[in-house]
Amino acid sequence: MSQVTSSDPPSSTQEAAADGKAPPEKGAVKPQDAEEEIDIDLDAPETEKAALAIQSQFRRFQKKKK
Repeated sequence: MSQVTSSDPPSSTQEAAADGKAPPEKGAVKPQDAEEEIDIDLDAPETEKAALAIQSQFRRFQKKKK
């Protein structure tokens, strides 16, 4: 077994483990690359209410930000 001392530079796998992130696998599909079919009824009253609530919160946030 080899031990890592303070004088040894960390390898890339050790750096990734220190960050708490796993190294990316080769050939892995990124979340933004995968297409996901989302079926939302944009004319539904619940959707319109939700959109208005999100917009009003965003406007309040922008107003407070200034």
